[in-house]
Amino acid sequence: MRLFELLLFLSNIGLFALTVLLKKGERRIPVFIASGISTLLLVVHWTMEGYRIQLFFPYCITIIYLAISSYSYFRKKGPKKIPRFILGSTYTAIAIMLLVTAGLLYTFPVFKLPELTGEFKVGTQTFHFVDLNREEIFGEARDGKRELMVQVWYPAQAGTGKYAPFIPDTQILSYMAANYGLPGFTLQHLKYVSSHAYTGAEVSSAQTSYPLILANPGYGSSRFLHTSQAENLASHGYIVAVIDHTYNTFATVFPDGRITTSTTDDLFSPDHDYRTESGNRDKLGKVLTDDVALALDQFELIQSGQIPSLLAGSIDLDHVGVFGHSIGGATAYDASYDPRIAVGIDLDGALYRLRDRDSLGKPFLFINSESEFERLKRVMDNQVYTDAELKRMGNTREWMEQVTEDKKLELKRMRETVDEGGQFLYIENTEHLNFADVQFISPVFKMLGITGKNAPERANSVINAYMLDFFDMHLKNQGGILMKGPDSRFPEAKIVTSLLKIYGIS
Repeated sequence: MRLFELLLFLSNIGLFALTVLLKKGERRIPVFIASGISTLLLVVHWTMEGYRIQLFFPYCITIIYLAISSYSYFRKKGPKKIPRFILGSTYTAIAIMLLVTAGLLYTFPVFKLPELTGEFKVGTQTFHFVDLNREEIFGEARDGKRELMVQVWYPAQAGTGKYAPFIPDTQILSYMAANYGLPGFTLQHLKYVSSHAYTGAEVSSAQTSYPLILANPGYGSSRFLHTSQAENLASHGYIVAVIDHTYNTFATVFPDGRITTSTTDDLFSPDHDYRTESGNRDKLGKVLTDDVALALDQFELIQSGQIPSLLAGSIDLDHVGVFGHSIGGATAYDASYDPRIAVGIDLDGALYRLRDRDSLGKPFLFINSESEFERLKRVMDNQVYTDAELKRMGNTREWMEQVTEDKKLELKRMRETVDEGGQFLYIENTEHLNFADVQFISPVFKMLGITGKNAPERANSVINAYMLDFFDMHLKNQGGILMKGPDSRFPEAKIVTSLLKIYGIS
């Protein structure tokens, strides 16, 4: 909770307490003074922090108290006697409003992203890329061509001014709320959340160039929801580009003001059989993989100066990595077949296009949530789901048998990457959304089991540490300590690479 909104809320509690506890003849001056303080805090809060809908009741309470107490003070007498029933109902209503406000402030905080752990300041820049060789198949794009918005975080010289906002395109907030089944105004306060990056800062001159990492959000997500991962890697000397995969995000804003939303869900239907659904996922996956190739093509042009950018000449294209979450993690794996990409990380994403590919032939790190690991473990152990379990999941036995068949092939691919120096681990007490910044939006997600029992800040720090260590090992020829085995600093990280061999996945 921000300072002045907290003080405003507390001043409202104080006003209410004075009204209830003081006798009628004693409260006129104290309530007038307190309402003046509360009004001052309201003005300062609006001016310095900005208003938000979660504080609607305190705004009303402050203004009403100011009006009534001013009238009472300057008239030198209190209002006429109010019937006890009306007075009690009013007190009850105020108490309920304050309790509701406390709940809203807890549920929808103006949170702070985790502090950076690297030595570099961070800059950010956004690009608009158009693929003239690809037709858009998911929506109406400019001239019918595939186009992307890509945001880059990079090591910067000491920045000046304010940090860039966490979500600079505030138009997407209503779409984001709708994506989570909430009213459009619910998440408007996120415009006050700050990143740790400076817009348009000069690239740090500490090194001549920096390795490039391409990143991919999950289905119906956004590039903004990987800000903490991207800027933390940038603080350790990486240029990190997070791709908004058009029509697979909840909303993407283009420079001309157009806003696209997710249409890729049209590929999927509960009426489809498993192979149709799997085939449609492969179709989507190919588009996402080609997006990564487009981004890499464009960064080659940026590096050579053919596309104007502060990054020109600073990108180490001989050391390129990729990562992603959910289907974005599968995209990272599939894109790694590009010979220009040296290494990748999949954050809790099931692979696609498994039958179109042979062995990857390069190191790759798989980091799973505990829930996803448990599902993979069942496949390793050849466990069969009971009828009751299938009913609870809403799946048929035929469907689950085909899922198991694909998971075995997925485990085989994972086993092959281990032979090339990859690793397989999971994080205890995490769920799928712990791998994106959505975990910071509300503590209620943890209570509902949408995120795991681990605190979001802790889950984020563990995931960031292992991502950094793996990229450092393969892109900078340093680090690699965490890849060697258990580490007392991160007891919740369980390296289970050996299980792939023990259970005969080959």
